[in-house]
Amino acid sequence: MTGHIEPGREWSLPDEAATAALGAQVADVLDDGLVLYLHGPLGAGKTSFARALLTALGVGERVKSPTYSLVEGYMAGGRPAWHLDLYRIADPGELEWLGLDALADPAALVLVEWPERGAGALPAADLELRLGYAELGRHALLRAFTPRGEELLARLS
Repeated sequence: MTGHIEPGREWSLPDEAATAALGAQVADVLDDGLVLYLHGPLGAGKTSFARALLTALGVGERVKSPTYSLVEGYMAGGRPAWHLDLYRIADPGELEWLGLDALADPAALVLVEWPERGAGALPAADLELRLGYAELGRHALLRAFTPRGEELLARLS
């Protein structure tokens, strides 16, 4: 990552509907491509967030979890969108056979669950969403790492 620019914004997410609402909020302010890393333990809501974001951008088909396929591609809001789940990757070198050159398209939306497992093989994150468990539901922290991410985060305010 290129360096932390924005301290971030936090949300309390009491239920899955709140996670989906956050995904829709991000979709509402997204006007360009974006690389978004999704961090959090199993069951924290990474896939739910990604599904809500892609659906809000107009993906008409069912948004599947890429847990077994590793990557799912869509057209979302007139731009290519890629949803990756790298949980099953043991080494970033395993990503070579996936042909991920399309992830470098600056117009693409790239959502990556478990990005630490693809370190060095992925484009740098514009934004990072950290999801975790809280006393009542879940907690989310969204941080920017590039000017593009910082602009999006500012539009969420």
